[in-house]
Amino acid sequence: MTPPLGTATRDRLRIAIQKSGRLAEPARSLLAACGLSWRESRDKLFCYGESLPVDLLLVRDDDIPGLIADGVCDLGVVGRNELDEQAGERARNGLPPAYRELHGLGFGQCRLMLAVPEEWEWQGPQQLQGLRIATSYPAILAGWLQRQGIDAHVVELSGSVEIAPRLGTADLICDLVSSGATLAANHLKPVENLLDSEAVLAGPAGGFDDARAGLAQMLLRRVDGVLQLKDRKLLMFSAARESLPALERLLQDAGPLVIVPTQGGPAQGGSGQNGALSLQTMCEGAVSWQQLEELERAGARGLMVLTVERSLA
Repeated sequence: MTPPLGTATRDRLRIAIQKSGRLAEPARSLLAACGLSWRESRDKLFCYGESLPVDLLLVRDDDIPGLIADGVCDLGVVGRNELDEQAGERARNGLPPAYRELHGLGFGQCRLMLAVPEEWEWQGPQQLQGLRIATSYPAILAGWLQRQGIDAHVVELSGSVEIAPRLGTADLICDLVSSGATLAANHLKPVENLLDSEAVLAGPAGGFDDARAGLAQMLLRRVDGVLQLKDRKLLMFSAARESLPALERLLQDAGPLVIVPTQGGPAQGGSGQNGALSLQTMCEGAVSWQQLEELERAGARGLMVLTVERSLA
């Protein structure tokens, strides 16, 4: 039976993620890669953890910081831009910190940038003195302006920020930028980066003092392991011992070249029955066809590139 949302369950961990939106599917995929599975409620708002005592709450992205602050959920996958904006708003209202970023998650990347009309010649932040800046992130923008010593007017808008200069309601904007296509379509150009954002795992400022502490620590370790392995490939091949120097030069950006014991050969550094060494190494990022062909010319045989799913290093 699904526990009611309003009650604190001290022996289970509750994670809030987007119900829909650009962070929803990557968040679920990441948590599934961490070994979590769930049974979804009929209203599709709550997922009861089956493999581990870790439940999911499916909500709006901008509700997640407040849910952590109120103790309704323990952790949340949320954009850094949303987390920092609401933290800034709390600070402006004299409230203490209620949540913090625990781990960047490597997806949902974007930048919070100032963008000005294309015809402007950008000369630096001091050019903003006395101007009107439209944004959906007033706390982040106000903090940045204060640090720059600039007195400008912040025009808070909830959407369609990019059209504010054309409507005459602002001189420039501060908005999230991914590809820059929306800015270009509205004859704007980015000039200052206020924040590099991505999806992050957030938690309470004070941590936990019950069974959830161990669950949170385990989850963070698994998240770290999944993210470290995301772009890694295991390269396996065989080669004669005299080919090792040339192969090591080609693989100098990879991990150590490890000799794998083979049947019929000594356990440490020996050769198999055909006289070749069995070798493997961990590579960061993609391994191209050109790299494989260069390794083959240097003496590598039977080259295989394998995806690494899990590792307890």
